Amino acid sequence: MHTIIWFIYFWSYLACTMFLMWKAKRLARQGKIKEHDEMVRFHVKRWAWRMFRFAGGELTVTGLENIPEGPCVFASNHQGYFDIPLMLSGLDAPHPIIAKKEIERIPMVRSWMRELHCLFIDRENARQAMDCLKRAGELLAQGYSVVIFPEGTRSKGGEIKEFKGGTVRVATRAKVPIVPVCVEGTYKMMEQNHYWIHPAKVSMSILPPIETKDLSREEIKALDERLHQIITEERNKLLGR
Repeated sequence: MHTIIWFIYFWSYLACTMFLMWKAKRLARQGKIKEHDEMVRFHVKRWAWRMFRFAGGELTVTGLENIPEGPCVFASNHQGYFDIPLMLSGLDAPHPIIAKKEIERIPMVRSWMRELHCLFIDRENARQAMDCLKRAGELLAQGYSVVIFPEGTRSKGGEIKEFKGGTVRVATRAKVPIVPVCVEGTYKMMEQNHYWIHPAKVSMSILPPIETKDLSREEIKALDERLHQIITEERNKLLGR
């Protein structure tokens, strides 16, 4: 019953915000980008937080002070579907997310995500994936931060999977910091329960940024492994290992 009520609330809330979507699109057409972005961030954060809390998520966030000024790449492990509303509501502000292409099929959700400048990646299509990462670099150059899940798929509470190379490539080419983010517990909200929604306690640790401007070629090659290790060690701490 909780899951059914959540989905009714989810779709009803999105339907009620359609006029705000039209207003945002009008601002973009008028070239009022600052006003557009402020409006979209406000409503996306409120929507995402309500979805997370209404599902029974209890969030503990640490390390907000580690978020640098200016654009950066947030690199987070990926446990479940609730990672997306968590990233949209738990960081300093909602930032463009590189999400899998399947999310683009969800009506209204895709519209708000597009207005937030989110990108949808098809990892089975190498050319499309490269183009998506290129556009992520363009967003960074424009001053936006970007959220990436380097695993490329959900671990569903298992061990953190191997990181793909796109995160490092985007950050090092744009010469912006990588901010490691460790998420623990989102899989308990859905994936652990055969996709029925259940309340759960969730932790998000925002770790000190890794500067990429002056890294050597060897350091860049080792960056994926370094990033994986940092997030894994933080997860082990959260789990008391």
